[in-house]
Amino acid sequence: VKLLESGGGLVQAGGSLKLSCAQSGGTFSSYAMGWFRQAPGKEHEFVAAISYSGNHTYYSDSVKGRFTISRDNAKNTVYLEMNSLSPEDTAVYYCKMVVTTAEYYWGQGTQVTVSS
Repeated sequence: VKLLESGGGLVQAGGSLKLSCAQSGGTFSSYAMGWFRQAPGKEHEFVAAISYSGNHTYYSDSVKGRFTISRDNAKNTVYLEMNSLSPEDTAVYYCKMVVTTAEYYWGQGTQVTVSS
């Protein structure tokens, strides 16, 4: 299984970015997907998750109302649309595919930098 994130970059505060995570080598539509992030000097942080069907989504309080997770099972891709970005959102963003609690896969990460 491989996960490849893209869409990161530099954006001004208040701006938007849309991250993508393309999966290959597995049955994408069978598994929940999530986005996590890690800022310099901080713990790995949950951002959002989506069920295998896309019918259920979950968000951390810090991004609720600003970020939207979605998936396209036909394209084996999960997305994270980020709006109203602030410098506190600066981090490396990772996608995660959850097969079971003991089997999961991570992408390599994509950098998001929000300037003030």
